[in-house]
Amino acid sequence: MTSTDPLERAARVLAVEAEGILGLRTKLDGNFARAVEILRTTQGKVVVTGMGKSGLIGRKIAATLASTGTPAFFLHPAEGIHGDVGMVHRSDAAIVLSNSGETEEVLRLLPVFKRLGLPLIALTGVRTST
Repeated sequence: MTSTDPLERAARVLAVEAEGILGLRTKLDGNFARAVEILRTTQGKVVVTGMGKSGLIGRKIAATLASTGTPAFFLHPAEGIHGDVGMVHRSDAAIVLSNSGETEEVLRLLPVFKRLGLPLIALTGVRTST
């Protein structure tokens, strides 16, 4: 039986969220260290991109980075492939979000990022995705 007491429910939600955060400790590896190094050494801006829910998360990441002193902006992949990619420069780095790792609009941006030589940080739900 679930409680309808808002305080009990809130406490339960916080406990579940805390467990999730603590569980991330075991997932930190060399990939995380490389991502941190990319962000630490980037001379330009951090370009964040993603579609759908991944895009919403990407917008939040870009806003958080920008508000804490790291120049960053969100590039919508559909807008990027239709001209907005001109905002991206060789000195930038990219964070690319896709749960599947196979989102067509996002994948279409990758050749541009690679041609510019941008270091890429991929956040996907599938480790073996494109």
